[in-house]
Parts: sequence; structure tokens; C-alpha cells
Amino acid sequence: QVMLVESGGGLVQAGDSLRLSCAAPGSIFSSYTMGWFRQAPGKEREFVARIFWTGDSTVYADSVEGRFTISRDNVKNTVYLQMNSLKPEDTAVYFCAAAPIWSGSYSHYDYWGQGTQVTVSS
Repeated sequence: QVMLVESGGGLVQAGDSLRLSCAAPGSIFSSYTMGWFRQAPGKEREFVARIFWTGDSTVYADSVEGRFTISRDNVKNTVYLQMNSLKPEDTAVYFCAAAPIWSGSYSHYDYWGQGTQVTVSS
């Protein structure tokens, strides 16, 4: 079973920064689109950002554009989400996921991590 392992979540204040990491097996990481999604209590899971397997292309949700940066290290088989200027509405469980195609729809992502909690206090 493919395992994605996230880390880096925590409790921060509004305006602070956090960096999430997600390690994936090399067998999929090298050719899969990697994405970040989040789910707040009582809400549906939503797309945050994705990055093409080459690292050349990225897409962000409007709500995080300009504040979050997704990147990947294809040597370390790790994808990152740098989150700056955090807001209370960013509070959610953040999941990394891997998809064999270039897509922002969670239904296209075959592999998921267990999630990491990010809490932003006002």
C-alpha cells in the first residue's frame, strides 16, 4: 500500500508561517502530480495547490494565491507547502495526495496521506 506521510502542522497565530512536508515513495513521486487539499470541520475537502511531476507547473486556489507556495524535491521524493500570512480561515486538516494526471479534482488522486492539523488563532 502506498503511503504518503505529511508533517509540519501545528498551532500558530494569524500572520505566521508554516511549512508542510509530504514524503512519498519514489515509485510514484517521480511521475505523479502532487497536490495539497484541506478540510475544515463541517466543510467539504477543498483543493489548495498542485504541482506537475516536473515541477514546472503549479496551480493554486484563489483563497491561497500569493500566500502559499507548493514545491517539490524529486531527489528527496518530498513535496512542500510553504504557507505565509496565515489566516484563521486557513484552519483545517491538510492532506497531500498524488494523481497520475494533471488535475485539481480530488477524485483523480489515487493516494492520500493521513493529514496534518493546521490551526491558526486570531
